Amino acid sequence: MKKVLIANRGEIAVRVIRACHDLGITTVAVYSTADEQALHVLESDEAICIGEPPSQRSYLRIPHILSACEITGADAIHPGFGFLSENANFASICESSGINFIGPSSEAISLLGDKAKAKETAKKAGCPVIPGSDGVVVHLSEALDIADSMGYSIFIKAVAGGGGKGIRIAHNREEFIKQFSAARAEAEASFGNPDVYLEKMIVNPRHVEVQVLGDKMGNVVHLYERDCTTQRRRQKLIEESPSPALTPELREEICQAAVKIAKQAGYYSAGTVEFLIDEDKNFYFMEVNTRIQVEHTVTEELTGIDLVREQISIAQGNPLSFKQKDIQAKGHVIQFRVNAENPQQNFSPSPGKLEYYLPPGGPHVRVDSACYSGYVIPPNYDSMIAKLIVKGKDREEAIRVGKRALREFHIGGVHSTIPFHQYMLDDPQFIKGTFTLLYVDELIQKGFDFSPRGSVE
Repeated sequence: MKKVLIANRGEIAVRVIRACHDLGITTVAVYSTADEQALHVLESDEAICIGEPPSQRSYLRIPHILSACEITGADAIHPGFGFLSENANFASICESSGINFIGPSSEAISLLGDKAKAKETAKKAGCPVIPGSDGVVVHLSEALDIADSMGYSIFIKAVAGGGGKGIRIAHNREEFIKQFSAARAEAEASFGNPDVYLEKMIVNPRHVEVQVLGDKMGNVVHLYERDCTTQRRRQKLIEESPSPALTPELREEICQAAVKIAKQAGYYSAGTVEFLIDEDKNFYFMEVNTRIQVEHTVTEELTGIDLVREQISIAQGNPLSFKQKDIQAKGHVIQFRVNAENPQQNFSPSPGKLEYYLPPGGPHVRVDSACYSGYVIPPNYDSMIAKLIVKGKDREEAIRVGKRALREFHIGGVHSTIPFHQYMLDDPQFIKGTFTLLYVDELIQKGFDFSPRGSVE
């Protein structure tokens, strides 16, 4: 592997470029016309424009990306996250074209990307799954029979969904009748696939995921868990590790379950197995993300292992450079997603020019970003400005470091989620670690004030 094309943008593209440069590998950036001045374009060895601002005309255009490989002589592609990262067809085309896809096999992506098949894989691995339909449900009559037998409330989920999208909730039979057809129509419009399946709604859950790494020789390890319970409308805002909700015994059990699922799927590369934990500390398999995660930085700071470098090494055919016993989790790590959104107006997007951008520094602080003063955040893509990652010897210290770092983080020209994060670090429920998945949504419904404290807007 001599030259890697990064089929992505933003901070993950910059992150991959850094890993490649550390390994002495030449990089190629692709960009839309909206990203001509983006940091990943400036930092790469080569850059090539692949289309207009809408992602369907650039970052999702497989022929354009493959043409960029041919023009530049790139022999490998890293897909990052989002866009084509979990597109089995894209991975398959790369494989058949002799391009090294830095990720899992197309077969594993296809298997685990189908939520119903992934659930069946988890069952075969002996992992508890959320009660629900046995695969896809097409007809309303059949769906009603299943829903009635399980009891409400019920999730209606798109098989091809992800990132909190393609989900409808029915709290009773009447709602279910209305939502079922609407869910299928929405799935068809959003993902090109109308198939849905049903899941029992777990009351007051926590969302915990396990990072796994596997090589092509069949070796699989876990790198402990991340707690992603702090979400708004199923979009993650704060991630941390270790999870405040897990006992040592439950941690071992849930991490081993993730390894078994990965092995059952013949999985290699980096992946994340996601679970829900109910009020009685029972855990249930939810899904597998067959890519690097936004929050991979939490695991890197916790274990000291560079996940992107490991992805590249695995893609080159190398065995894992460590065994499970070699992986140690040290301290407590928290990541804050700093997005260009206005928490005071229901987190509405706030794209625009960064009049100034002054990230924090000091001990135990990491900032992953593709932004700089004068950069214009385009409205075409996600609104992330930066990921702020802090570490302490324990959760209490990590929260203190987070408060200091957020106070030092100054952004001008756009609204940001910094005030929200500052609020959460003073919130009694967050400090105690006893919050659940709907906690932030409940705060918003109650009209809590996320006005700036200690940040410059």
